[in-house]
Amino acid sequence: MSAALVRNRGDGSRFDYYNFDIEQVVSTTETDGVVTVTRFVMQPSGAPPLHAHSREDESWVVLSGRVRFWVGATSLAQCDVHDAGPGAYVFSPRSVPHTLQPITSTAEILQINNPGAIEGYFQEVGAADERADADFLDVLERYGVKVFDGPPPA
Repeated sequence: MSAALVRNRGDGSRFDYYNFDIEQVVSTTETDGVVTVTRFVMQPSGAPPLHAHSREDESWVVLSGRVRFWVGATSLAQCDVHDAGPGAYVFSPRSVPHTLQPITSTAEILQINNPGAIEGYFQEVGAADERADADFLDVLERYGVKVFDGPPPA
């Protein structure tokens, strides 16, 4: 990447991941693999299982709503729990188990992955009426993601 990139809300390409409409704010191809950034609106039923990435760090900026984060252990019951409101920044380094779930009816989130290869997983799974992460454990493994526990109850 040889120049700065400015991308306003709604200017990124869109794709479906489960029942999310995701805006690809910045893709890994645009940043020579350095970062991928997505924006989406999440509902409590869209929470991912407790998992960890072996290849990238993950950050979130809560744009609206409130989001609960579970971090640091391989079971939800043992995780540290943190609530984040609009404007909050949350960071999870690679290999640290984590998950997130809105505690409001919806939350808009900016998700940042460094480096950016994980966006291929989101696009490979594609659209579905509801989350079915257990059906894609082999795909998650190819992207260096390990699942430890189910998602938080909706």
